[in-house]
Amino acid sequence: MTEPMPEAVTWGLAALLLATAVLLLRQHGISRRQRGRSVVLADGLRARDEELRHMVLVRLPALADSSHQPVPGPLDARLADTEFAKGLDEILARFSGAVEHAQARADQSAKAALKASMRSIQALANEQQVSISEMQERHDRPDVLRDLMEIDHTNAQFGRRAQAIAVLCGSWPGRQRATSPLVEVVRGATSRIRDYRRVRVTGQVDLAVESRAVEPVVLAVAELLDNAARHSQPGTHVEVNVQAVHNGACVVIDDAGVGMDGQAVERAGELLSGRISVDVTRLDDPPQFGFSVIGVLARRYGFSVSVDTRSPYGGVRAVVFVPSGLLTYADTPAPKPVVVETPARRTPAPAPEPEPESVTEFASHRTEPEGTTMGGLPKRRRRTPSKAATPPSAPASASTEDAPTRSPEENARIMGAFARGTRFGREAGERGERTVGEAQRRETPEEPVPPAPETAAHEPVRDGAPGASAALTENAPKAAGDDAVGETDRFEAALEAIRRAAAPESAPETPRYEPVWEVLGKEPEPERNRDSGAVRDDPAPQEATQATRHHDEGTPHA
Repeated sequence: MTEPMPEAVTWGLAALLLATAVLLLRQHGISRRQRGRSVVLADGLRARDEELRHMVLVRLPALADSSHQPVPGPLDARLADTEFAKGLDEILARFSGAVEHAQARADQSAKAALKASMRSIQALANEQQVSISEMQERHDRPDVLRDLMEIDHTNAQFGRRAQAIAVLCGSWPGRQRATSPLVEVVRGATSRIRDYRRVRVTGQVDLAVESRAVEPVVLAVAELLDNAARHSQPGTHVEVNVQAVHNGACVVIDDAGVGMDGQAVERAGELLSGRISVDVTRLDDPPQFGFSVIGVLARRYGFSVSVDTRSPYGGVRAVVFVPSGLLTYADTPAPKPVVVETPARRTPAPAPEPEPESVTEFASHRTEPEGTTMGGLPKRRRRTPSKAATPPSAPASASTEDAPTRSPEENARIMGAFARGTRFGREAGERGERTVGEAQRRETPEEPVPPAPETAAHEPVRDGAPGASAALTENAPKAAGDDAVGETDRFEAALEAIRRAAAPESAPETPRYEPVWEVLGKEPEPERNRDSGAVRDDPAPQEATQATRHHDEGTPHA
């Protein structure tokens, strides 16, 4: 009974051990698989951490630095097609859009600020150029003119730089020029750079640049010439050759400076083509505007520029191709006919005899009304005659077309001179009448007379003026010159109306009048002083002026 029991226990223990072993083996396998999975998960976490670190440190900065350049891919290739990689790409896309938007806003703000600043600077440069030109006209000393020309040349460079920056910021060149020969366009560009003495221009073509493209081509060629001169030795020359080609014309610029490597040539080609947008906020330090400005102008106006050829002098060859659409044939100016001005035909007039000094003195002082006297007559103020006044004795033209149009002032002076000459002849004829009037005044009883206006002691009161005796007016015999007096009054009224109302373009041609002494057929006698009886050939200027004022005040106006 005791022997079977241990065997059963043994078999039970064996089965238990077997089950335990199986369970242990299964658990070991499960643990091993879990450890492997944990290792994979930990490795994946490390890869993603590295990828996130790679994105933050490498990919995002590369995208921020240049949105047009390719961004590096994921660091671990196992994450290429995972959701994690897709999430990273979405982050990159959103970041790229935000960067482009921020850069666009910054670029627009910078361009707007630069454009406004360059416009004001261009205006100041133009005003300064006008001031320099005026100074060049005022001064004639060689040393001063030389300094002014240097200042003018420096100001032209200053204006060109401001103009180039304004064009890069979206502005137009700002100048509209006439159609110009291509060679003159190149020379105009040469005058805008600092080292213009080193530029040699060869070639002659009969082509001209259209008006709308003159200033853009000038600015582009000037930038290329300035770049060639700055990157070459000061003792070398910049050769420029202008030549016509099948589809237009070319301006070839060769320098003997340093060349460009392949990467620089590729970058320059992109800028000169104008295909890429130039960000003014991302230019080099110091900023280089030349190629960017040329690219903007070339794309806007239709010409092309290339710098991918090596110069035979070891430098760079730049070629500006102007298509036939921007060219026209230069007009050769015809020689202007020489116009020989023939003197106008004039009617011959007898040479007048010399005028007395008193008439010359009267003619040299032209008077105009200014207020009235106590008797109600207009006063006149002295006026200096113009240098261009025509003397009364000048011969008149035979026709109205040949004679120059006189102004109302000239007509007034001529008629005034005639009136004064007539008055002088009348006074010569009235000297005999005064003796008769004095004799009649002794025989006529004195009557109360109205007070006469205040005059100088040596000025005689004219017959018929306020203050003269009524008996003299009624009883004095009519002098031979009274008809001339009425004619003189009418002439003076006419000249007064001409001076006040007539316009220069509507002023009629004034007929020529013969001096009064030629009409009378005798020469006027010199005036005698009533106080002393002496002959007064040369009256004092003050007396002549007062006499003129008296006669003018005594003349009634129509």
